[in-house]
Order: sequence, then structure tokens, then C-alpha cells
Amino acid sequence: MFNTKIDTPITALKGVGKETAEHLFAMGILTMHDLFYTFPYRHEDFRLKDLAETPHNERVTVEARVEREPAVMFLGKGKSRLQVAVLAGRHLVKAVFFNQAYLKAKLIPGEIVTITGKWDRGRQAINGTHVHFGPKTDQIDFEPVYSLRGTLQQKRFRKLMRQALDEYQEDVVDILPASLREQYKLLPVSAALEGIHFPQNAEHAKQARRRFVFEELLLFQLQIQALRKMRRDDEKGTVIKFDNTRLKQFIETLPYELTGAQKRVVNEICRDLLTPYRMNRLLQGDVGSGKTLVAAVTLYAAVTAGYQGALMAPTEILAEQHAENLAGWFDAVDVRTALLSGSVKGKARRLILEQLANGDIDILIGTHALIQPDVVFQNLGFVITDEQHRFGVEQRRILRDKGESPDVLFMTATPIPRTLAITAFGEMDVSMIDEMPAGRKPIETHWVKKEQFGAVVTKLESELVKGRQAYAICPLIEESDKLDVQNAVEAYEQLREVFRGRFEVGLMHGRLTSAEKDAVMREFSEGRIHILVSTTVVEVGVNVPNATFMVVYDAERFGLAQLHQLRGRVGRGEHQSYCVLMADPKTDEGKERMMSMTETNDGFKLAEKDLELRGPGDFFGKKQSGLPDFKVADLVHDYRALEVARQHAAELVQQDAFWQHVEYAPIRAILARSGVLEGERID
Repeated sequence: MFNTKIDTPITALKGVGKETAEHLFAMGILTMHDLFYTFPYRHEDFRLKDLAETPHNERVTVEARVEREPAVMFLGKGKSRLQVAVLAGRHLVKAVFFNQAYLKAKLIPGEIVTITGKWDRGRQAINGTHVHFGPKTDQIDFEPVYSLRGTLQQKRFRKLMRQALDEYQEDVVDILPASLREQYKLLPVSAALEGIHFPQNAEHAKQARRRFVFEELLLFQLQIQALRKMRRDDEKGTVIKFDNTRLKQFIETLPYELTGAQKRVVNEICRDLLTPYRMNRLLQGDVGSGKTLVAAVTLYAAVTAGYQGALMAPTEILAEQHAENLAGWFDAVDVRTALLSGSVKGKARRLILEQLANGDIDILIGTHALIQPDVVFQNLGFVITDEQHRFGVEQRRILRDKGESPDVLFMTATPIPRTLAITAFGEMDVSMIDEMPAGRKPIETHWVKKEQFGAVVTKLESELVKGRQAYAICPLIEESDKLDVQNAVEAYEQLREVFRGRFEVGLMHGRLTSAEKDAVMREFSEGRIHILVSTTVVEVGVNVPNATFMVVYDAERFGLAQLHQLRGRVGRGEHQSYCVLMADPKTDEGKERMMSMTETNDGFKLAEKDLELRGPGDFFGKKQSGLPDFKVADLVHDYRALEVARQHAAELVQQDAFWQHVEYAPIRAILARSGVLEGERID
């Protein structure tokens, strides 16, 4: 095996007794290799700084002369506050230390000390955390800080790390070939380990981190790309040789001209149809960007090649909307479509199933009803799943298995930052419709405080008087003792009282059955309900062009991506639409979210901002994120490295050299140990 010396048990280190070993084991550190790859989460910066150039509240280290005797104030219960005047360069400032009264005897006027702490520019004070008696010449510039367990102290852990590096550092095998390191100007592993744990300077630390970020992302992407290659080699797809002339003629009959982004995405999907590999593509598009039109064009391509298509949607209403749109667009080209949902029963259902099996239906649109055992296609070649995250993996598999290796396209209206898309959905190709159709009016978004509710009602009423409809969105269904937020039931009663006898108010939430939700949405879609009070169940799959106004109660309780999805329920018709966010955020992050919503309607920009504010785990939800726990890589800041690693990994797995040459043997060994290269052993 590789790295036999650094696979030495951690207990071989001098001074690692039973108690220390238990703490290390709890951190997952069993060997020298594990220790080396336990990276610090930050470095204490002890470089000397000029106070004149140091921003307020920033950490600072200064050399200073003690000017006067320290003064100590005892605050009771063993607490104290020590203050001493010091001269740092030309700045006479106060150094303040809490609960360190013993320093009084050591801080002698006229002596030089080195103080580290947070700089309070307004008070001209340093809130000290470290003090060294004497000038800084015998101190390091950067000190690693680790996430430790139990009673293990930083000083003790640093000593173990230093000892291990001194004894075993040169035994570490560099898994990155010299040619790759040279191509991307990366440090050798030995220098990188030294730099990430005990950097000589800031540049050394930066380059060390850069090396391990790339290594981590490359290994991750190689796992994905290798699995993808093996899956492609094992699973042959369907070659759909569509009629390009007929396809172009169909596009000319459409009521809308395709945007540049739609044309690009259609070309990407059509290229997949022509390959012998099964398509596995994710199509992202903001609300109103025209994903359904792309679906229609590509489904028609499959039909021209003699194949059937299927489009599965999560709700009956969304399936009906898709069926209505597709039927209208396909009128000019004689494509036979049908709608199959839970509401289609008896003779009508039997007729659809018969026509489907005979090949008399070209495209079947529906809900979960499509995956019932008695739904049999004659020649299914292309499957599209809309809002794919609303379906389970097994449900999507059942639909896919109704054909002989059909191509598969997943669609979502939830903008996902590209870094997350190629990480969480790395085994997929990702297409993005990042351009809105011409002439679409941006939704006017306003942030108001709760006391301005009267003005919100006035604006709401002005829209209703014009014959428009509105949404009122709440974060909870019923009153909660824990959260002081507007609830849907209360908002429903309040608005019903305000508009009694003039406008109808409806209520929808997650505790209703599917049939009850569909009934409420149908009334709203048909205009019999004027104001729909709802929780976030309206986030997906509702298209009511007459709805032009939305108010979101307690908007600070929602993430940016969710707020944007909700806002997308309005602005779907020809009339100007409005979204009002009622919020009193208490945090800077909450205020920033509200400001971001008022500044842009671009879902991808908001998704990037949401990722920046919340982090990748919270973006998807910690349990369902599907994201690996990277040790050093940060998907927000290291997106360029991720793109490069992905591209390089995709190229590598296609090269014979990667699978055969000895310089890639260490990487292949890691892939084999992770289970990617099943059965491959490298000694």
C-alpha cells in the first residue's frame, strides 16, 4: 500500500498516552495521515500592524511600551478588569484585559510588551487576548487553531503536529503528479502540509490552502466523473435521430420566439438525444423563463424519430397547465397528447391506456398516475420530470423503466448556484435558462414594516378593484407559542373581515388533503377566490396570470430562494405585478435578504446571495443537501477551483494514461478505497 509510514498509528507518537489517544480517536485521528489532514480552521495572525491603518473591530498585534501603572477594577464573583496605558508607535492607547488581574505585577512602566487583541477605534483601546512580555522577535506570525475534542488543548495539539511533521512529513506520497502541479502551479504536498499547519508567512498559508482545495475538489470530481463514465459504459441509451427539418418548422409555428438561452439549452438536449448514452440532464430555469417551451420542442424532437414522450408533474393543476399548453402548441403539427391524473377514471382512463400501448398517443402528461403498473408505453424514448425534487428517487426510476433506456430530463424552477449544481448534481449535465423572454415586466418588490399594514391593504384593494387577484403568504398554519409570526388562519380571518361582502378570501395550507388543495386552487384559478391566503404550498406549480399582488407576512422567516419562488406566483400575465414583504428583521443578515429581494428579480443572483449568506448546508437543508463535508474547500469562495477541477477530472477519466500510467496510481488507489473503482486493488 502507499504511505505505509504515515499509516503508522497515532499512538506511536511520543507523549500520546491513553487519554490523549481517546481524544484523538474521537476526532477520527487514528494514524499520522489522519493527523496531517486535520487542518486548522483558521490561523491566529500575530503580524505587527499600524493602528492608524487598522479598521475598527479588527484583530491587531502591536509592540508597545507600558506608560503607567495598570489599574485593576474588581467586578465581583471573581471577575476583574485591568486597564493600562501603552504607547504603540505614535499612538497612546488603552490596553484592557478581563479576568487577568495577575498581569498587574508583570506590566511594568517602561517595559516593552507585545499585545494582541481587538482594536476599538472609537475608544482608542485594545481589548487584549494575548500579551507577550518583550518585543515580538521571538514569536511566530501565524499560529494554527484547530477544532478539538475533550480536554485537548491547542498548545498540546500543535506540539503533536510539529513532532509528527518532523518525523513523518517526508514520507507523505504526493498524489498529484508533477505535471499537474506544474500546470496549476501547486505546492508539493510536503511544503503544503508545512504551510497549512505552520506557515512562514501569509503567502505560504495561501498557497498551501490553494493546493489542498484543488486536491480535495479534484478527488471529489474524479469520483463523480469516474462513476459517470462507468455508468455510461454500462448503460447504453437510446439514439434518437430526430428530424431536424421538421423540428425547425415546428419552432417557427410557436407563438413565442425562443430566447438565446432557450436555443442554447434546446441544442444541448438535442445533442444528448443523438448520442448512444442515456441523457441525465438537469434543466434549471427561473420562474417564467420558458422551461415548458423547451420541453415541448425537445419532446417533439423525440416524436419525429418515432418515439413517445412523457412529462410528469407533481400536482394535477400543474399537469393540466402543461397539457393545455402542449396541446395548443402541437395543434399545428398533429402530435397526439393526453392527460393522465388521479381524476381520470373509468372508461376515459382505459381508453388512454389502450391508445398509449398502441402508440396512438405520442406524449403523455400527468402526475404520479404515470408510474402505475398498468401504464404501458409502446415506445417510450424521452422522459421529462418537472420539479424533480418533489418526486422520490424510486418514483423517477419507475417512470424511466417504462421504456428501453429512455433519455431523461429533470426540470426545476428553483435556481441553484452553479457551484452547488455541479456538486450536488455532479453526475448530471446541467443546463441553465438564464435569460427571461422579451417584454416580461419585472415584479415591483417593496419591503415594509408591519405597522404599515394599512397601506398594504389599500394597495391590495386597488388591484382587486381592477379585477385582479392576490396571494397572502404566511409562514405558519396556526398560532404558535414559540414563534411570534402571523399565521395563515389568523390572516385569513383578518382579510375576510376587511373585504367581507366585496371579495372572496380562500385558505390553503399543508394540512389539507391533495384533493382539498386542488379544489381551492381550482377556485382561485377560475377567479371565484380573489385573495388566496396560504402557506408555502403555493411555491410550486401555480399559474394564475390574473394574480398581480402578493403580500408575504413575516418575510424575514424565509430564505432568499424561497421568497423568490413565492414571488414568482405573480407577474405571470400582461399586467404589472407587485410583491410586498412585511418584515421587521432583527439581524443584519435578515435586513440584507430584504434589500436583495427589492434590488433584483434575477433568481440566479439571489441564489448566489442566499448561498453566501446561509452556506451550502442550509441552502439545501443539512440532511438532504447531498453535499460532501469538505475539509478546506468552500463552495462559495472556491467556485473557480471547482470549475477547473471538474473540467480537469472530466478530461482525465477519458484518457488511457489516467487508468494505466504509474503517476496516477496514488489517485486510483484513493478511488479504489472509496469504492468507485470496484474490484481494483493497487499495491
